[in-house]
Amino acid sequence: MWFRRDLRIGDLPALLAAGSDNQTVVPLFVIDPGFARAGAPRRALLHGILNDLDQQIRDRFGSRLLIRHGDPAVEVPAIAAAFDASTVYVSRDYAPYGRQRDTLVAAALAEQGRSLAGVGSPYAVDPGRVLKGDGTPYKVFTPFSKIWRQAGVEPPAPDPGGDMAWAPTSALDEYCHPLFDPPEPGCRLPSVGEAAALDRWASFLDAASAADGTMRSGVSAYNDLRDQPALAGTSHLSPDLKWGTIHPRTLLADLDLSGPKDDGAMVFSSELAWRDFYADVLFTQPHTAWKNLNTRFDAMPVDTDTAARRRFDQWTAGETGFGIVDAGLRQLLATGWMHNRVRMIVASFLVKDLHLPWQWGARWFMQHLLDGDIASNNHGWQWAAGTGTDASPYFRVFNPTTQQERYDRRGEYVDRWVKTSAEPMVDHGVEREEALRRLRMLRDA
Repeated sequence: MWFRRDLRIGDLPALLAAGSDNQTVVPLFVIDPGFARAGAPRRALLHGILNDLDQQIRDRFGSRLLIRHGDPAVEVPAIAAAFDASTVYVSRDYAPYGRQRDTLVAAALAEQGRSLAGVGSPYAVDPGRVLKGDGTPYKVFTPFSKIWRQAGVEPPAPDPGGDMAWAPTSALDEYCHPLFDPPEPGCRLPSVGEAAALDRWASFLDAASAADGTMRSGVSAYNDLRDQPALAGTSHLSPDLKWGTIHPRTLLADLDLSGPKDDGAMVFSSELAWRDFYADVLFTQPHTAWKNLNTRFDAMPVDTDTAARRRFDQWTAGETGFGIVDAGLRQLLATGWMHNRVRMIVASFLVKDLHLPWQWGARWFMQHLLDGDIASNNHGWQWAAGTGTDASPYFRVFNPTTQQERYDRRGEYVDRWVKTSAEPMVDHGVEREEALRRLRMLRDA
């Protein structure tokens, strides 16, 4: 069993397949050199999650998580050969790098007479399954989501039983490398691992404070509270979904989806559909990880000179002078997480008020987010920039002042994160007109 973005024991079909027919499970995780490019918060979080998974395997099955460092196309076949494993089981990876990596690993295994078997994925509905009647993928979320709901989600898989055979620790020790020294994350890390993820989900299902002071189920209040960053209105499960300490299938199984479309459970499930949608877009068009989905915007003028870099540095420090923008960026630096509504406001400000490339902001987020996921992050940035899978046009420009008045009316969120405020670095009205001027230039061209 080669673990990747599925760092749990429960509800894991690939693990059940690995242990079927009396096969002995060798649990493997490979530290890919490419992961060194990830930000310190994500590396530190992964360190904790891997330690937790290793402890689970030790306590429950008398085995251990076998850690290797290096190129997976070398390390995975080497371990398969060492244990004479006929099959390496994985949860399928649909991201561009993961697909390329798995192709190389499968080829190397095939040379040994072994195979790579993909069972399940990190998504409720695998990318490529939701298609139009003509067999082509969707480019807009709303019609995608309708078919997504009809596609059918498998029920959660059972936990592995006590009769599953695992390779003993003694057999794995000689092949195991040390984990890695955790970097200083620079932010507060949440509790990690499968049990912590399940606890977070249970707490969110149980109760959250409503805007009127009453107590309601977190899910039932989700539609009312999710856009108010000062309130505990969201699940905070995005890092868990990123690393697979919980699966979206587990969440969907606990939701009552029989209500109207504005019911909290329905709206929460739509957020899971957005996650699958962005993964589907990246799967069908892998170049959109860092390039505009709408190539017409390749000609859009953006600023990249020295002055632009100075504006970017001011933005990253949370010193723009716009309260909700600065609060979001400071929350990110302090916690490795940012409220989703604020992510949109912060992104719009960088692209539409500062006229900087969305890729700059996307890279900054990936360096600091605990939940940094290439599909969700980068296509979310393209949504804000108006260059991606959005039916709304480029001229949607968020006004950070009115956004704050609408979603943080009492200023509680801003006060929590911004102790001293700066003068606004730009005049939003002027920069909005500049953004629209550049759009007109693009249309004229």
